[in-house]
Amino acid sequence: MDQPRARIAAVAERVRTSLFFVPSAFVVGAIVLGQLSIELDERFDVGDDLPFTGVAGTVESARAVLSTVAGATITVAGIAFSISLLVIQLASTQYSPRVVHGLFRDPFNKWAIGVVVGTFTFCLVVLRAVRAPSDGGDPVVPTVSVTVGVLLGIASILIVIAFINHNAHAVDVSEILGVTTQQGLEAVRSTWTRRVGASDADLDAPSLGHEVLARPGFCVRFTDTGWIQHLDVDRLGHAADPGGVVRFESAVGQYAIAGAPLCTIWPHPGDEERARRVAARALGLGNTRSLSQDPMYAVRQIADVGIKALSPGVNDPTTAQDAIFHLGTLVSEFLGRRPPPSRHDGPEGRAVLLSEAPDHADVVALAFAELRRAAAQNAVVCTYIFETLVLIERSLEPDAGRHAAPLLHEQARRLVTSAARALEDPDDVDEVRREYAERFTGLAAGP
Repeated sequence: MDQPRARIAAVAERVRTSLFFVPSAFVVGAIVLGQLSIELDERFDVGDDLPFTGVAGTVESARAVLSTVAGATITVAGIAFSISLLVIQLASTQYSPRVVHGLFRDPFNKWAIGVVVGTFTFCLVVLRAVRAPSDGGDPVVPTVSVTVGVLLGIASILIVIAFINHNAHAVDVSEILGVTTQQGLEAVRSTWTRRVGASDADLDAPSLGHEVLARPGFCVRFTDTGWIQHLDVDRLGHAADPGGVVRFESAVGQYAIAGAPLCTIWPHPGDEERARRVAARALGLGNTRSLSQDPMYAVRQIADVGIKALSPGVNDPTTAQDAIFHLGTLVSEFLGRRPPPSRHDGPEGRAVLLSEAPDHADVVALAFAELRRAAAQNAVVCTYIFETLVLIERSLEPDAGRHAAPLLHEQARRLVTSAARALEDPDDVDEVRREYAERFTGLAAGP
């Protein structure tokens, strides 16, 4: 039986966020390269055909070169791992634990560590092929292999320098937010594929009504716990009999608790165990959220950075400003596109209803609802949010802007109300109201 696409996607996501897989692949590649280079040494007359023959003129010099390169690279590998973990720890404690997700996906760190451990492995493989007369037989000095080892050692030095430079910039909050925003934009574009246009008279989700929904349905419940990372809609539809309807009672990005409703099936399926099995295999659960089918997780990450920056223990309005502007970029992309359909029609008359599918209102609320409460005590940060809301509206096409304006202006209005209650200085309250009036006059009366 073929593996469910949801589970394959979950495994692929674990590989992308793993610091183990890529370095391990480099180790395997280094073993293969070492064997090939040793065979090449056995076939070539190195004295006549190859340059750099002086690199490994004797058994002692060959062993010294390989041992030095191997020892140095494995030492640097330990330092590289330590730097990576330190960067992750600093970002987690200073900004938000959620931004660690993006750091784990950074391909440069994986490749840098892979080159270093690969060089170490290559030197070990070649070192065992070096043989002195005292070991029995003719002396073996694999000049080609030693030369490759030296070149790999030089490459490792250069990539370690680049690695340190890369990680020094990686702790810059603007860099972290930029990477998270870019990953979020890619996720939005791959899931919210249709842009809002003039033909979209109504952007609300289509009705979930169906004639069979009036009857009692069969409820399938979660048998495991974890974050819902992936959903195979086509496979979930096959939990119902031909012509049936499956209503998914949760959403990608929500947490599944064993025993909670997973889906409801109409009419009652003929084979209950098969329905439970198919529905469970349509989901991919994990210990963390994933961006692949959950682009709103990027909004959550950036909003968390802004909220933590405004906490009393951190109190960093400039970092909050940076997060708010990056958040505007991501929200603008969401509002310029239609949400994925909440109804999917499959083969043999089956239909899948996504009852918890997010819409534009959910995106705006996730981005600004908690953030505006944290910002209410700082008049300057309120101004940053006003400015960002206006920039989002202006960045949209006219049709999308008309739909999004009430959502954005409502957040601005509620921010003024919260600030009026939280600010102790009347002048600060007046400033917030003045900034609001300058940007949002004409939509609704001020608070």
